[in-house]
Amino acid sequence: MDMNPLLVLVAFQVASFAAAATGVMFRPGDWYKQLDKPDWRPPDWLFAPVWTVLYASIGLSGWLLWREAGNTGAALPLGVYAVQLLLNAAWSPLFFGLHRPGLAAVEIMLLWAAILATILLFYPANAAAALLLVPYLMWVSFAAALNLSIWRRNRSKPLLEGAR
Repeated sequence: MDMNPLLVLVAFQVASFAAAATGVMFRPGDWYKQLDKPDWRPPDWLFAPVWTVLYASIGLSGWLLWREAGNTGAALPLGVYAVQLLLNAAWSPLFFGLHRPGLAAVEIMLLWAAILATILLFYPANAAAALLLVPYLMWVSFAAALNLSIWRRNRSKPLLEGAR
């Protein structure tokens, strides 16, 4: 059965932005405001537009791979792609919801590895699909450094019990 490529593109975009939904549900809030954060942290307003562009690129990347290799030809790469989306969705509940930056730091490293694996699996089938994920990997690298810094700065503060 042939699938309409435009509908599949929409499905990839919906899946990508569904991962973003946890970031909307679990907001920084007062707990985050009181954390000691490094001076090199970007302003809060920058995160939403950066992530919006990245989620659109993630969706487009998956669709490009699907269009090139199809469902059966890309089962492993698309499976790893799905894993990285799930890991992406898990970070905000861990960090902002449970107030567990240490656990979120471990999780974001798994996310980083899953993104890299996705890029490496996508590249042979569709270089453009792989390259679309490079800015995502770079931003998650930066986010991981920020996460680790916040965790290290706050892990011994009794007021921030959840910072462990």
